[in-house]
Amino acid sequence: MDPDVSLLLECAVWHGLVESEVQVELSESFNRQTDAALEGQIEEVWTERVTREPWLFNGSKFRLHSFSFTSRKSSPSPTGSGVDPALGTVAQGSAGDQASPGLTLRLGLTCYKDFLGTNWSHRAGALRRRGEAEFGDACALLAQPLGVGGVLCTQDAEVVLIRRSQRVAEAGGLLDIPGGHPEPQAVCRSVSDGVCQDGVSMAVVQQSPNAVVSELFNSVCAEIRDEVNVELGSLGEPVLMGVALNHTSAGRPSAEFYVSCSLTSEEVRELYWRGGPEANESTDIVFLSREEVLQLDSSRPLWAELCPSAKGAVLLYQLVMPDAPVRPEQKISDQRVQKHKEKD
Repeated sequence: MDPDVSLLLECAVWHGLVESEVQVELSESFNRQTDAALEGQIEEVWTERVTREPWLFNGSKFRLHSFSFTSRKSSPSPTGSGVDPALGTVAQGSAGDQASPGLTLRLGLTCYKDFLGTNWSHRAGALRRRGEAEFGDACALLAQPLGVGGVLCTQDAEVVLIRRSQRVAEAGGLLDIPGGHPEPQAVCRSVSDGVCQDGVSMAVVQQSPNAVVSELFNSVCAEIRDEVNVELGSLGEPVLMGVALNHTSAGRPSAEFYVSCSLTSEEVRELYWRGGPEANESTDIVFLSREEVLQLDSSRPLWAELCPSAKGAVLLYQLVMPDAPVRPEQKISDQRVQKHKEKD
């Protein structure tokens, strides 16, 4: 496998999971470990970066601590895709258990400043070694903000890639999928009637775990809207394929989704060039056929043009095949998805 990326978890047994099959457990115990010396180092890194780039601002993110699967019949990782036993577990139900497959993500809170001072720091390797030695978890001292990415597939079976601007912080000039982060701030607003006066806190987000799951799924559609300029009404129900780890930033996790689109590739191309809210983050749009994506690997020249998040998403797409079967759950959830879109 490419050294830039690995798969933390994949949902191939079920060809992906829809929103109703995912839940979260929220706790401050899932935050990163720290001490005064590390906090001082993080502050030093942040001060230096803000001095050079005064437009930077800090923001809260969800931190992925670990996960667990529940399945009545099957292990979620029959192909051995790199699930870390320290981070994930599989619970088999009883013979009479008729529950649908489920995934629980254990989430804490972190922030962009902590990411720059840990995962993105030149000390990241030392922090991983220290975390393993002191806590039995190489990620214990890292921010590990959970990102999202979307494999967007058009009506004529073309997968959308965008070329990242040279001005972005990471992977400038490389091909990527639309993506970003689910925002704790959005959850706070949703549980506080649109007002989040006291800032983001675990006490607030714990009030509505379902709102956190919705933000996770909705955020990938919002990123597609903002980066590709495709309206939410043209997007299908996101299907979670799994979580990939970006090893160029010390194993930062990203939840990768499959999202269908009712528009053709030419219609998407036209909308992209009109420009959306985040048009400055990319410089071009590229389309690959579904067959090309399924055959893409490190032996192909194009692979070297993909940033790590796109590589992880491609690997998950090839493994999970979310568009292969007809999922009745997706049809059932159409009304719920439309309700979320109307709120936006």
